[in-house]
Amino acid sequence: MLAFLDLAGVALGLYAALTLREFVYGHFPPLWGVLWEAVEEWLPFLALITFLVFWQAGLYASREVRAGVGRILPSLILVMLLTLAFAWGSGHDFNTFGLAPTAVVTTALLVGLFRASYEALTRDVMKVAGVRRRTVLVGKRDHVIDLRRALGSGRSGIEYDFAGATGDLGEIGDLLEGRQVDELIVLDSDYEDIELLELADQAHRQGVKVRVAPKATELLTHRVEYVPGQGVPLFELRPPVFAGADWVAKRSFDLVVSGFILFVGLPLWLLIALAIRLDSRGPVLYRDPRIGIGEGEFRMIKFRTMVTGAAERQHELETANEAAGALFKIRDDPRLTRVGAFLRRFSIDEIPQVLNVLRGEMSLVGPRPLPLRDYAQLDEWHRKRSLVLPGMTGLWQISGRSDLSFDDLVRLDFYYLDNWSIWLDISILLKTVPAVVGRRGAY
Repeated sequence: MLAFLDLAGVALGLYAALTLREFVYGHFPPLWGVLWEAVEEWLPFLALITFLVFWQAGLYASREVRAGVGRILPSLILVMLLTLAFAWGSGHDFNTFGLAPTAVVTTALLVGLFRASYEALTRDVMKVAGVRRRTVLVGKRDHVIDLRRALGSGRSGIEYDFAGATGDLGEIGDLLEGRQVDELIVLDSDYEDIELLELADQAHRQGVKVRVAPKATELLTHRVEYVPGQGVPLFELRPPVFAGADWVAKRSFDLVVSGFILFVGLPLWLLIALAIRLDSRGPVLYRDPRIGIGEGEFRMIKFRTMVTGAAERQHELETANEAAGALFKIRDDPRLTRVGAFLRRFSIDEIPQVLNVLRGEMSLVGPRPLPLRDYAQLDEWHRKRSLVLPGMTGLWQISGRSDLSFDDLVRLDFYYLDNWSIWLDISILLKTVPAVVGRRGAY
């Protein structure tokens, strides 16, 4: 089905690009039949190349591991380059090379739309049909409770049906017997290697998948690099930093996108500023002291959402704090203004942070910068998240935000640092929009 939708997207995207070219050159009305003949001429080649490139990019993998929308555009750019190389090698004469990038944009939009519709429709169908992922959690009681909260209600569009939990490996057989369990999720830090091997063997004999959930501190050991030339294998633990070409790519992306957001959103900024001034006394912007890269302090710029002097009143509200760990969150903070509550609910107050991005104090995507009060309460291993520029958004924002514990949030930070790519940044930015609109975990 995905291959069919992609083929439709390629055909319609190329047709749309040809139509736009006709309008640009003043050919009105365009010769619709002639345009379709041009599509038919290239469609077999484009269909084959697109399928192979998408398949290699992981866009046809199973739902759980399938690449997201962030991989569509780079894959189509590769398709374009291969097509242009083939056309040049075969002596094909293009009327204009502007057609190729236009076709990439129109095709990316259509393919993305078709795939998003497919994901939404199949997710709803599975929900109506009662499809569930029957899961058993394995680990010590306190750790299992944290794991249950972090997993949420479902994964990859399929809701969990938790069939049980245990910390005693001897009970696994009874839990699996006759329950049609789909998978075990195990906290490997709670057991010895030999115990995990026996557990996996027992589960696999009954056709049950085994998935391992590492603790947040264990993610630090994933950034390793083999050091050859030693009698004993040595592995270097690399710090989670961006350097060289990675830093150039990320910084260039930040500058281009944040500059565009600032230019396009300026009229909205003026309306928000007017609403803030009419609602309460005080400045429009608030410069909040935060901890940034290298544990240095900077002033994070936000639209003011609280009454003047709110920071001085925070100590009075510590007993009402609803967040665990180093975070401070109150669902109905009495210091919020009417306009501020609306801005907070949809995270609109965060938009001025593009100014911090342009100044090199933040990135569009990265670990969220913490207030001084929160940072002072961190454990030492938590602070490795300050080795990179803090971000306006990140995996925190698209994974539940205020509904997650702090250790869960740090785990997400380490995952992001270990798996960073420019396409992961794009994917997070795209997913931030529905997360904000849906107001998941925002207060």
